[in-house]
Amino acid sequence: MTRRTAMTVAAGVVLGAVAARQVAAARQVDPQYRSPVLLLPDLPLARPLAALSRVLPARPSPIADGVVVTDRLVPGRDGSQVRVWVCEPERDGDEPLPAVLHLHGGGYVLGHAVESLERCSTIAAEVGVRVVSVDYRLAPEHPFPAAIDDCVDALRWIVASSDAEGVDASRIAVVGDSAGGGLAACTAQTATDLGIQLAIQVLIYPMLDDRTRRRVDDRGRYAWSAASNRYGWSSYLRGVDPATPGAVAARRPDLAGLPPAWIGVGDLDLFHAEDVAYAARLRAAGVEVELVEVPGAHHVFETLRPDAPGSRAFERAIREALRAALVSDG
Repeated sequence: MTRRTAMTVAAGVVLGAVAARQVAAARQVDPQYRSPVLLLPDLPLARPLAALSRVLPARPSPIADGVVVTDRLVPGRDGSQVRVWVCEPERDGDEPLPAVLHLHGGGYVLGHAVESLERCSTIAAEVGVRVVSVDYRLAPEHPFPAAIDDCVDALRWIVASSDAEGVDASRIAVVGDSAGGGLAACTAQTATDLGIQLAIQVLIYPMLDDRTRRRVDDRGRYAWSAASNRYGWSSYLRGVDPATPGAVAARRPDLAGLPPAWIGVGDLDLFHAEDVAYAARLRAAGVEVELVEVPGAHHVFETLRPDAPGSRAFERAIREALRAALVSDG
């Protein structure tokens, strides 16, 4: 056997072993959430995906019927502007609408607001609210506090322009998934400090704690690995003390006075432990919390398998939480 042949055989054995481990581990996933993506090796993909996303155009997701979507630039701090996408449902009359501030996911280094238009426009149509989705700046080019500044500035705009825009400033929610969930939690904290009372914070498998450094068992094996998580946090917190107020949601020492929370996460998600811990801390601080733990579900399970019954139920639960908090009876 030549040296090249031996190396080829060895590589095949290693790849076969990796594939076998992935197949075995994937059996823990509820069958309805399984997809070919789960068979990919457990690799740190965030860095190359972030680089690729800078050269490829964002792909807008479908828009729900009866919703008008507009691209807006709203005032930021120090004369800057923040790009947002506004999803407006058809209106019956001039009654002000509740508003939802939406923050997309992507590990603080990926993502674009247009990729979440399907969720945002569906919320707008089915709950009857105006949804403002923020194209916040991404790390590593724009580390903390760029993203949270953009999110808070968009919230300030919703409040300040509420009369002109036909928004009920007493009924505002913040929603985010993954890194967007971490930003939503930090936005809710900052809003509380600013005296802005939010009706609810909806945190979808939120990325809350930079101290999550490794996966436990098979949590974090799929879709978002511990290595990718370390890259996301190090890019976002570049040169910043993680204890800086507003940087890392889970590091805030006092959670009293925050708005009610809905937190949803799969029990195979890398963020499962930190999300459950944050829910417990909120409850201990006197904050009303609904925690939804999805058995056999990994990170972004409802994105990879949107037609699965559990995925549809998860999305409905998000909308129901918003409806209960924002839409008055009758």
